[in-house]
Order: sequence, then C-alpha cells, then structure tokens
Amino acid sequence: MNAARRRVAAVLEYDGGAYAGWQFQAHSPSIQDAVQRAIGFVAGHAVDVVCAGRTDAGVHAVGQVVHFETDARRSARAWVLGTNTRLPRSIALQWAGEVDPGFHARYSAIRRTYRYGILNRSARSALADARAAWIHRPLDAAAMDRAAQALLGEHDFSAFRAAECQSPSPVRRVESARVARDGDFVWIELTANAFLHHMVRNIVGTLLAVHTAPDPFAAMAGVLAARDRGAAGMTAPAAGLYLWRVDYPAELAIPAPRAATCGFAPLLV
Repeated sequence: MNAARRRVAAVLEYDGGAYAGWQFQAHSPSIQDAVQRAIGFVAGHAVDVVCAGRTDAGVHAVGQVVHFETDARRSARAWVLGTNTRLPRSIALQWAGEVDPGFHARYSAIRRTYRYGILNRSARSALADARAAWIHRPLDAAAMDRAAQALLGEHDFSAFRAAECQSPSPVRRVESARVARDGDFVWIELTANAFLHHMVRNIVGTLLAVHTAPDPFAAMAGVLAARDRGAAGMTAPAAGLYLWRVDYPAELAIPAPRAATCGFAPLLV
C-alpha cells in the first residue's frame, strides 16, 4: 500500500431484502455499491470496499466487516456518522477505525458465525416476513440441535455445497453448532473457519428434514458422509439468514457487533 494511504476497517449491519447480495451487480442494487458510494463521499474519492463474506441476495448482516484504503484523514466518528448520512436506512455502519496495512477483512478472519431464524407458528408474521423463514408445522428444536452436533469438526461438506460454489476445496471446520427455541422462533447458529456457498442454508434445510428421524444425529451424519448434494435437504430461504459476526485475532482489535434485530433477537449467547 502507498505510504500516504491508510487502511480503515468498519463493521456494518444491513437488511439484505432489497438487494441482489453484497457483490456489485451492473443492473441490480447491491450492498457493496451503496457502501462504496457512501464511504467515497466521506473520503472525497472513490474507494474499493472489501468484505469478510459475500452474502447472497436477501441475506442480512449484523456484523459484516469490511476494509478500504484512503488518503483522507477522518476520525472514527466522522467515518461512521458521515457514511451513515449517505446510506439507505437498510444499511448502517456501527464502527470504523484505522487498522494495520496488512489487515484484510476476509483473509485475516479466523472464524465466522451465521444465525438462521425460523418463525415456527401457524400464522405468518407481517413484521418478520423478510427477516425469518416461516414454517408452520411444529419443529423439535432439541432434536435439531442433536442432529447439528454431527457437523462438528473438520469434514468434506460437499453434501451442503451449492453447484455454483467456486471454492477449490469442500473441506471446512465447524467449531460450534447450536439450535434453540425462543418462543415462536427457532434459531440455528453455526460457527466455522469459513463456509461454502449456500452451506448454511443447505444445512438448515437438512436439519428440517432429519430432525424427525429416530436418531437425528445419525441421520445428519449419514448425509454428511454421503458427500452428495442430492442426499441433503432443500436450500432454506435467504430471508432467515444473518452473517452474525466475524472474529479476528485479538491484537487486531476489531470489535464484536451489537445486534439490534427489531424485537426478535435470538437468545443464543
């Protein structure tokens, strides 16, 4: 990086319902385009914003992390408040700060956490319609949690990989998998070193399919061992998925996000 330029990181949240995903699209609105325009206005020059994880169309974020390079000197407060005045109400920066020139939002990350929300009741919700999947049949969250434990560790996750996934390897390390009920909501949380394309949504769809099996753990383990997308369940809707947080080595001092999910925040802690 040029010695006169500095690298700035930021944490942002967004409602992805109105966007074609993170990545810039020539003919559709994207999170990246809106963020680059807003930060560029504050910086006084065009910026290229790099994210920790490219979320798909309709997917939300509580703790997306990005970085960009700039010649401008701005306080952390100016980056956040100034950028937010130029962003649509569905996107907001929560933190910004100068980081080491070697920091990279994607490659410096050591783990990522996604949460998936399901409204599980007979009546649909007008308020949660674009923020959670709706499944009216009763779900056994405890059985889903037992099934999810089969995913722990390092495995070939080909069974949960989208056909268009471009990753050179299907191997990922899942560090934590939890399912919990909070009233009418069932929340699934997965933490891994990285995720394949549609991996979380395909896992959720499979949990919905296997949790009624006599042995949910064995049923999920069998799908995982098959390494075949055809053995897994459906791809769950995008609306329920949140990029919850991205973790970095402590010395990089990237703060954890503070969630504000409009009254139906999950109780997983």
